[in-house]
Amino acid sequence: MACGRCVLRSKAGYFSSLSALSVGTCGYGSMTLGLSGGYVAAASSALLRDGVACGACFQVRCRNTRICRGGGVKVILTDLNESNDTDLVLSRPAFVAMARHTAAGELEKLGTVDVEYKRIPCEHTKNLSIKVEEKSQRPNLLAIKFLYQGGQTDIVAVDVAQAGSSDWRFMSRVYGPVWSTSRAPPGPLQLRMVVTGGYGGKWVYAQSEALPVDWGTGSVFDLGVQITDIARGVAAKDCK
Repeated sequence: MACGRCVLRSKAGYFSSLSALSVGTCGYGSMTLGLSGGYVAAASSALLRDGVACGACFQVRCRNTRICRGGGVKVILTDLNESNDTDLVLSRPAFVAMARHTAAGELEKLGTVDVEYKRIPCEHTKNLSIKVEEKSQRPNLLAIKFLYQGGQTDIVAVDVAQAGSSDWRFMSRVYGPVWSTSRAPPGPLQLRMVVTGGYGGKWVYAQSEALPVDWGTGSVFDLGVQITDIARGVAAKDCK
């Protein structure tokens, strides 16, 4: 995270099938293809950081200036790339979008290209939301998945309490955007999160009733907040 804004160099390939991304490590499932217009990517373990970076946004630019546009593409991380050959594997739509107007076919034939990439703030039109995972069982077993996390941030702690109560109970990260507890109080429920942009952190409180009394599995709830924090700048010497 100290190099949150650093420009890094590596190679990137692409998935020939979008369906491969729907079973990604981050667990977004069928929602994956709706994120960022299908411009998503699998990242190396160093970038994904045990899932902490699931949902993070990156700008990726092809370094072949003859066939690629200068601006590159913006992608959201949704999966783990287990290959040692590339840091990123993009969805096919994202990969070919790096090409100049008449060179998409040529870029696609290359399969793998040299790229520059950096983490950038995510911008979502929707508020931070949660989806209640299927393994949840009211009233005490609660597992939630965060969606539409904005800014250039990590969620590093989550607490739950009955609405109006100060008896906060911590939740544990299962993997990536999924957090759970077996000690959830009866609903309605309120949530708070510690969000960090790379240095320190701050509490972010969801609306007073994040989950209703009758919350159920598969439901998605709008938390009524948007996160816009970004990582603080770093010196060039810290970018490696």
